[in-house]
Amino acid sequence: MSEPTIIYCDGGARHNPGPAGVGIVILHGDGEVIGAGTYIGKTTNNVAEYCGFIWALENAQILHETHIKVHADSQLIVNQLNGSYKCKDAKLKRLCDYAKTLMESFAGCTVVHVPRAENERADELANQAIDAKTVV
Repeated sequence: MSEPTIIYCDGGARHNPGPAGVGIVILHGDGEVIGAGTYIGKTTNNVAEYCGFIWALENAQILHETHIKVHADSQLIVNQLNGSYKCKDAKLKRLCDYAKTLMESFAGCTVVHVPRAENERADELANQAIDAKTVV
């Protein structure tokens, strides 16, 4: 089996809730295939984090990836997606369930927590999208 495609994702909202955006980076070997961010309107940090994760997986599907390893700096979503934490909030539960369905569409999908400093590019793209209020 080949090495998994590495993905970084992030989402954030200013003033929680507030203007929000997501950023993703998809890497093949040493090169960035996709680096993008998009504005998602007014929402909470947690919703934005899930939206970033979902957008990353949707883009990985478009690229026909089969094995992925997703890096995220949100302990909450990583632990909910990996089953360590239960998801009790109704809105987050819908996003979590959809994210898990997307994860199952890959032959292999792992989700790992990384420190914010290791997720800098995805965070930067999310912030650029919030500033621009569009896709970057």
